[in-house]
Amino acid sequence: MTEIVVVNSPDEAPREWDASVFLAGPTPRAAHVASWRPAALKLIRERWRGPGRLVVFVPEPADGRSWPAHRVQRDWELRNLDRSDRVLFWIPRDPRDLPGLTTNDEWGWLKDSGRAVLGTPPDAPQVRYQRAYALGHDVPVRDTLAATIDTVLDALGTGAARADGELDIPLNVWRTRAFADWYAAQRAAGNTLLGGRIVWVWRHGAQTWLWAAHVRIAIAAEAGRVKDNEVVLGRPDVAAVVLYRRAEPVAASTVVLVREFRSAARTEDGFVREVPGGGGYTAEDGCAEVGQETGLVLVPERLRPHGSRQLAATLAAHHAHVWSAELTEAELARLRDVPGPHGVAGDGERTEVEITTYGELLRDGRVDWSTLGMLAAVLAVGEDQR
Repeated sequence: MTEIVVVNSPDEAPREWDASVFLAGPTPRAAHVASWRPAALKLIRERWRGPGRLVVFVPEPADGRSWPAHRVQRDWELRNLDRSDRVLFWIPRDPRDLPGLTTNDEWGWLKDSGRAVLGTPPDAPQVRYQRAYALGHDVPVRDTLAATIDTVLDALGTGAARADGELDIPLNVWRTRAFADWYAAQRAAGNTLLGGRIVWVWRHGAQTWLWAAHVRIAIAAEAGRVKDNEVVLGRPDVAAVVLYRRAEPVAASTVVLVREFRSAARTEDGFVREVPGGGGYTAEDGCAEVGQETGLVLVPERLRPHGSRQLAATLAAHHAHVWSAELTEAELARLRDVPGPHGVAGDGERTEVEITTYGELLRDGRVDWSTLGMLAAVLAVGEDQR
């Protein structure tokens, strides 16, 4: 069933919906100035095809009602701007009657949210900065109210059914596999998402790649306890491949690493060393990463699976899916002959092959604990466990 629910300030929103949009922009404060929002609502009603429930937040009182107190209005706007699936900015600015000063502030903190759509009439004054920023940062820009609404509704698509605390997770995060996997694990443990706030996203183009969510979780195993002082960092999972040649003792086993500059490094030389890997979930993804980062061509049939685990479970929700492949002496020789540079230059990636031993890595600080754990999972096991 297709349904549109309009929620005016300061009314409460329903406890479930499939999609939501906030109509942000200059609001008239004088009786002689007409609001643009009734026309927007008319277009939305004509063009929304659902299915499901669309909630439209309108930061104006319903007809005939007085404005709420400033604090009530402010809190209502901040709450619903935070959780709306899309924020439609329509800025028909008029310095005298529709200055849009609050709109400027809202645009400032939402323009990089992955949820903003910007519309302005071509002749509107003082919107060049907003339009220029949007065009340079993959934020949709439109010249008419109708086109802005069409862009918003296209982005919503069929939405996704959510209720209660789930409503605080906008679609651009809700639709990511990283969030779905994290949330499935929480529900499987019996925990309940009471609410939260997406405090930050990092996008590749229009796609959300990395997100940080401040969440409130009711913990099933600790009756009555709610955890609400942490941020969950989400990104796609990683496919990683341990390349090695076993020796006895195990500490003498040869290990292949890739060295790469990463901005977060706290090593002595500013480089990280890790096993070949990158965003992915499958053995095929792992083989592709090996090829990109070392130049070595492997087929998935050569890989032995070791399962998946989190890398930094107190902060980041993603897993590493780990495989291994024991190399021949000829393959190690080729890697030594052509250590690099490798990588996908268009993605800012430049890698060099380093060949060392497991024992050396145990003794020095070149690799992080996650990498050391992957190596241990492959090398520090008995024959009966392989």
